[in-house]
Amino acid sequence: MFWWVRFIFFSGLSAFFLEFGIEEMIRAYEVKHPAMFLASFFSSSFIILISGTLLVAFIWRMVLRAREKG
Repeated sequence: MFWWVRFIFFSGLSAFFLEFGIEEMIRAYEVKHPAMFLASFFSSSFIILISGTLLVAFIWRMVLRAREKG
């Protein structure tokens, strides 16, 4: 049971950071200074990449665990 709670928590946390990265990318396009735009754009891209990858990995492990138990 603890395993499921832990992975559901991590999945929720990854989804939160994915949403945060998407919102940061939207805000990046409103920045007027080119250097600030690049810094904001690449940092939000990195946040989206990492959190999206972790979300897929957590869901993948939960699906595999559910199949082996079932």
